Amino acid sequence: SSDLRGKSEADYADALQEIETLKGQLTERGLSLDNMSASLAQQKKALEEYSARMEQLEQVRKRFELLRAKLDQLTKLGLKVQVRGNRMLIQLPGDVLFDSGKDKLRNEGSEILLKVAEVIREDPDLSKRHFQVAGHTDAKPLVGGTFKDNWGLSAMRARSVLVLLTTPTEKGGGGLDENHWSAAGYGSTDPVAENDTDDGRRQNRRVE
Repeated sequence: SSDLRGKSEADYADALQEIETLKGQLTERGLSLDNMSASLAQQKKALEEYSARMEQLEQVRKRFELLRAKLDQLTKLGLKVQVRGNRMLIQLPGDVLFDSGKDKLRNEGSEILLKVAEVIREDPDLSKRHFQVAGHTDAKPLVGGTFKDNWGLSAMRARSVLVLLTTPTEKGGGGLDENHWSAAGYGSTDPVAENDTDDGRRQNRRVE
């Protein structure tokens, strides 16, 4: 047993010497065990933060897909539901909603909007979200008249849509909470197609 103990002590001493040698080599390279431990800790923290961020993004993606699924039923009405600029958009063709150069909703347009309002109103999640109605025109100049320019026309068209959506149902409106809604007019500044063809201009005349 004394021989075994002596051998263990010798091995232990050799191990200590090897550790000291390694520490010396690390020190020569400007490193230390403490620095390495700190670096590993930082890497671990970074990985944990990355994992947490990925989990958050996954939750956002799931909520986004759920929202898309709820709004997809609107495609049955001939509307477009799409993502643009990190926003979920319901796109309504302007020529269906309004006559040329007018802000008064057509009967067909009102019927479609009331169906959109019904979808939103009857879904607890959708009804508590915040929405903005945005009016858009093509690039043909609008000079004079009641609206003065495309800014005025797009803003007033957005207002007309907003008023119908937020008017109480007993008064023939969509019954949506006006505190969750706003309106904006973009004029011709946010086109979705070229303005040099009839079809392109038609696509640009829209409400989202």
